[in-house]
Amino acid sequence: MSLESSDDARRRRLLDDPLAIRAMAHPVRLELQTLLGKEGPLTAAEAARRLGISQALASHHLRQLAKYDFVEAVPGKDNRERPWRLVSTSQSWRDVDLSPEAAAAADVLEQLMAERALGSLADWQQRRSSEDRVWRENSGISRTGIYLTGEELAELEEQLEALLMRYVDERPIDDKSTRPPGSRLVDITRIVIVSPADES
Repeated sequence: MSLESSDDARRRRLLDDPLAIRAMAHPVRLELQTLLGKEGPLTAAEAARRLGISQALASHHLRQLAKYDFVEAVPGKDNRERPWRLVSTSQSWRDVDLSPEAAAAADVLEQLMAERALGSLADWQQRRSSEDRVWRENSGISRTGIYLTGEELAELEEQLEALLMRYVDERPIDDKSTRPPGSRLVDITRIVIVSPADES
C-alpha cells in the first residue's frame, strides 16, 4: 500500500493490502470518509451527530480507519478536542496487481460502493424535479455500448481520469477554501463492464 507525495493535492492512495481494503468496506466507514471530505476535520462527537450514530460507534470506526491510514487525528482547539481528517482523499486499487485475497476484498468494497451509488441515485431522483435545469440535465444515468480493444479501453479510462483529476487537483475534497461559489458535491460513479470474449 502506498501514499503518493504529500505535495500531491489528490493525496491519492494505491491500495494492495487486503486488510486495508476490507477495513474500508464498511458502510459507516465509507460514510465517515464522505463526511470528512465534505466537512473537513471533525471530532467523533460531531461526526456521530451528523450521521445519527453514537459517539462510541463513530470513535470505533474512526480508530479503525486510522489503523489503516485512511484518517488521522489532528490538533484541536484545546486538549479536550480530537478532530480527525482524511489522510488520502482518493483511493484506487485498479492500478495494482492484487493478490486473490485483495481482489476478493476489492470485490466486496466495489459491491458496497455500487449499492451506495444506487441509494444516492434514488435520493437524487426524488429531488431532481425541484433542481435547476443545469443540475437536472447533467446528472443521472447514461449508457453507451461500444466495441473497444483493451488498449483503447485503457486510453479512454486514462482520458476520463485526467478530466476528473483536473478538478480533484484544484479542489481537494476536504478543503472548503477551494470550492467556488455555487459549487455542490457531485458524486461520479463509473461502472465499466466488459462482456465475455465469446460474446464479441
